[in-house]
Amino acid sequence: MLTGDTHDEEVSLFDAEEDAGKISKKVVKHPVASFFHLFFRVSATFVYLLCEFISGSFIASMVTIILLLSCDFWTVKNITGRLLVGLRWWNQVDDDGQSRWVFESRKGTGKQQTSDSESRIFWLGLIVCPVVWGIFAFSTLFSLRIKWMPVVIMGLTLQGANLYGYVRCKVGGKTSLKNMATNYFGQQFLKQALSKEEQS
Repeated sequence: MLTGDTHDEEVSLFDAEEDAGKISKKVVKHPVASFFHLFFRVSATFVYLLCEFISGSFIASMVTIILLLSCDFWTVKNITGRLLVGLRWWNQVDDDGQSRWVFESRKGTGKQQTSDSESRIFWLGLIVCPVVWGIFAFSTLFSLRIKWMPVVIMGLTLQGANLYGYVRCKVGGKTSLKNMATNYFGQQFLKQALSKEEQS
């Protein structure tokens, strides 16, 4: 897979349902999607933590974890991101071999369809699990359980890729994450300087 992402593109979510009615912000409109958003990733984490107690077979545990991680990657990338927060992304390779990231998001009234509860479930699951797999990577490395390192790297890669794709969708495909962080910290510094000046 080519890693060049010089051609970013934002498109509207062409198959989003457009409801005229406004839903309550506390309602979970897609409970099945919310369940499966967390089910595969939490199951993979539990199987990793408990695999030595559940099964003595390293191969069976490894295959189970990788299958759960793959199901999670596909579900989050193609289903729950679209339903819960109205975002979807993919990497497309053109005929000339150029890699191009494509980001979709709901436009206009479609953004009103997402509820705060679903959004919190989506982003919390999306951010916490790669952090957990990062902790697993360090613990596997420091405990010298090297045979588990490929499984942990797979978990970190798949969940990190979804996190990266959805953060790029959220902030905009053309916005550099480095520029966004620089602007945020610049604004915070300015706010602190102004508040100290007002207190003087």
